[in-house]
Amino acid sequence: MSNGGTRRTAAERREEIVTAAIEHFAASGYSAASTDAIARDAGISQPYLFRLFGTKRDLFLACEDRTHERLLATFREAAAGVEPETRMSAMGKAYVETLGDRTFLLFQMQAYAACADPQIQAHVRRRYIELGDEVRRLTGADPAGLWRFFSTGMLLNVVASLDLAAADQGSEWVSRWSEPNTLLSEMNPAGSPIP
Repeated sequence: MSNGGTRRTAAERREEIVTAAIEHFAASGYSAASTDAIARDAGISQPYLFRLFGTKRDLFLACEDRTHERLLATFREAAAGVEPETRMSAMGKAYVETLGDRTFLLFQMQAYAACADPQIQAHVRRRYIELGDEVRRLTGADPAGLWRFFSTGMLLNVVASLDLAAADQGSEWVSRWSEPNTLLSEMNPAGSPIP
């Protein structure tokens, strides 16, 4: 297979497969996603996919690592050059922006749902702890502050994954929740550790 006459390396192929796989896992979940369909979308054979990743679980974990690294980068970029007391708020606003990427959002939700598999659970749990540790390092938040930050983030995931704004039929709380930046600003007038 070629790309403009040049042969792709195994590393380049792995990246293409992960990109295709994130789409499939986000839409269908770990169990239902088809490795054959992922391979087709990546322009390779299914045996080659397994030669590069070994198992479907290994591919899923590579996807989880990719999305995890993106989230870490989002938080680090948001915190860079910002006063420590406003970092958590900046990180929360940056996170709200990621919610516009539905595939990224749904993959995160699917990673939690796939935790019925003990190996996936151990991996996702380890990465989640790393994320919490990094937020704490960047912000200096105490455990209660981290709880508020991550619980608000999970609620934002639910609101975005449901596309709650599409269901708004005059319910005040639904319309308010559908504009998270406005609502979060109202919740955070004094720079509290809620994003």
